[in-house]
Amino acid sequence: PLRVRKLLLHRYEINKIEGKLKEKGLTLVPLKVYFKDSLVKVEVGLARGKKLYDKRQDIAKKDQRREAERNFKVKNL
Repeated sequence: PLRVRKLLLHRYEINKIEGKLKEKGLTLVPLKVYFKDSLVKVEVGLARGKKLYDKRQDIAKKDQRREAERNFKVKNL
């Protein structure tokens, strides 16, 4: 898995993706991974990272959900 793999795209597509990756906050992420014959195919997409306030909201939601599950588990004992 450490070996460099070829990206099967046209040169203009690679250049377009490279340009987007140089923008601040964009990254290339795998959306799907699947096998076809002896090949491994990966569907990729450009994504923008979460803002700090989004992360805080998600962490707060996770904490609330965890707390609710704990309370539910204690009541069911």
